[in-house]
Amino acid sequence: MSEFINNLADVFVKFGPIRAKRMFGGYGVYRDDVMFGLVADDELYLKADQQSAGDFIAEDLPAFEYDKKGKTYKMSYYLAPEAIYDDPEVAREWAELAFEAALRARKQR
Repeated sequence: MSEFINNLADVFVKFGPIRAKRMFGGYGVYRDDVMFGLVADDELYLKADQQSAGDFIAEDLPAFEYDKKGKTYKMSYYLAPEAIYDDPEVAREWAELAFEAALRARKQR
């Protein structure tokens, strides 16, 4: 795993234990077997939904996009704010926001 992935445990120390699992050329970031984040090209994206996307948009954080066969797809994950890397309390707040969105998505299935 990359150094970026290994450092996420320190970033989210106030949120609780997390783990990263390899997937689709990147990593899923999990707590309690719930994926609340993804890492692509050493950038962290956090889960969002209709209820929480506005928080990311207000911070001018872009949604995760990928191209497949010439078409661009957006996912319900947004770039994590830079402040999470400097302040464990801010990291906890954003992680909880993402975790709650992931839990709501699970309930909808």
